[in-house]
Amino acid sequence: MSWEGPPPGEICIVMLSAIGDAVHVLPVANALKRAWPDCRITWVIQPVPHTMVANHPAIDDFVVFRRRKGWSAWRSYQELMSAMRDRRFDLVIGLQVYFKAGLITALTPATVKLGFDVRRARDAQWLFTNERIPARGQRHVQDQYLEFLEYLGVDPEPVVWGLDFTSGERAEQETFFRELSRPACAVVVGTSKLEKNWSPAGYARVLEVLEAQHGLTPVLVGGPSPVERRIADEVIEQTGASPVDALGDDLRRLMWIVDGSALLISPDTGPLHIGRALGTPVVGLFGYTNPKRSGPYRAYLDLVVDGYAEHPGEEYPITADYRDGMKRIRVEDVLEKVSLAIERYVREANA
Repeated sequence: MSWEGPPPGEICIVMLSAIGDAVHVLPVANALKRAWPDCRITWVIQPVPHTMVANHPAIDDFVVFRRRKGWSAWRSYQELMSAMRDRRFDLVIGLQVYFKAGLITALTPATVKLGFDVRRARDAQWLFTNERIPARGQRHVQDQYLEFLEYLGVDPEPVVWGLDFTSGERAEQETFFRELSRPACAVVVGTSKLEKNWSPAGYARVLEVLEAQHGLTPVLVGGPSPVERRIADEVIEQTGASPVDALGDDLRRLMWIVDGSALLISPDTGPLHIGRALGTPVVGLFGYTNPKRSGPYRAYLDLVVDGYAEHPGEEYPITADYRDGMKRIRVEDVLEKVSLAIERYVREANA
């Protein structure tokens, strides 16, 4: 299908959580604005990803959904309904395939509620929509989001994320990197999803090589979760390098650190996709999720350390299946990709 009649004036995007998924929403919003410059886009989103995109030029309004647990969860939906009062959308795009997002889609007043096909929608999310994109096999997550544009007759190209920084953030960034004596390599050493994490001992050795052989300053970045803090402390204790510890709860600071770094090393987590959107070369460590579905989109695939493959050269399909593959990643595999990254993308690091 393509959109029939006048362009939609009011569009609502439902994508609540997950930093990486929020990054994948941005090319959709940018393409909608290119096609229908007079449309008004509202995004239903949770607080943490909201800090990443709050000033994005393609988004006109946000409804911040503060999810509560247990019996108080009903208050979150009451607040949403209050925020939606007197609103009416021409089009809702339901990009998140979970029950809580489906319920929000159901509560959002709209003429067209567009979601995934029955096979790819989870938690019966398809019940909350009245139109669905055609059924297709698994693809990269970004491509799956772009399918919504194709269904609406909107050209998804060029794929543009459009993340940027304020003048104040640029000043902070300049000050931070001026204090480093060498180019930086941002390193994400942990995520809150244990199965995605590599070994602290492995990171410790990689940091030493980054510093001693490649002339890079390792900068540890990540969130404030206890798991990330514990892993970072273990890495710092075990390494002979002198990394800068920049973990914290300031997502915008993490973003401008990644933006200013010569290289990023990361498992499959939000900062990896932020780095891709900002154009920072990224060595991606994959073993739990399929890099063909969740890797950096259309770039730096040559830098993926593929522990997802059960043996070198395995020809596996694009699936949403999980594997216990992070333990297959060796230090030498990561260092090989770091050297390749410096050779192809960050030659100035050793200048």
